[in-house]
Amino acid sequence: MKIFVTGISTDVGKTIASSIIVESLEADYWKPIQAGDLENSDSHKIKSKISNSTSKIFENSYKLNTPASPHLAAEIDGITIDLKQIQEPKTENNLVIEGAGGIFVPLNDDDLIIDLIQSDYKIIVVSRHYLGSINHTLLTIEAIRNRGFEVAGIIFSGSENKSTEDLILNKTNIKCIGRIDEEPYFDQNVIKEYADLFRDNLLALGESIPGLRD
Repeated sequence: MKIFVTGISTDVGKTIASSIIVESLEADYWKPIQAGDLENSDSHKIKSKISNSTSKIFENSYKLNTPASPHLAAEIDGITIDLKQIQEPKTENNLVIEGAGGIFVPLNDDDLIIDLIQSDYKIIVVSRHYLGSINHTLLTIEAIRNRGFEVAGIIFSGSENKSTEDLILNKTNIKCIGRIDEEPYFDQNVIKEYADLFRDNLLALGESIPGLRD
């Protein structure tokens, strides 16, 4: 199973959600494009937060020096991101793929993060509550559907807002994988607790496809 993790904006908790999914499924992890924080990248964060010995962290296709939109970070580095150079790593394991920012974050003059999504990916949207987040969540889901994909599940991040969560779930009819509370910190033990809570819902994403590795 290949799971693509995207968010309704930046800093909504995609990497924490990805670490929980990786730990839960003992999956491999790949972030195609890392912009900035190369010494403490999302790949580094995933590695530090999981405790299983099965998961493999694959190299980024692009490592950009500036913490900015990938198209700008690439321009500053004097390169142009080429989708043909972003090759999905080969693995027999489940694979978690983390996007950058939201789905319409530009990679170059023509391509966006959503253009990385393949037809066999299970898409999980991470939604964090803030003023305007309902709009951003519904727009994200509608844009994904307009591209001919379906959202397999949603993860809510941050303090609970039952009214908002119920509205989004009822409006979209998307399965809630789980919610990640405002924790004082996220270490391996906390990630493992969430991984155990989310596992059944995550495994259910692949039940309709024969031959998937559980």
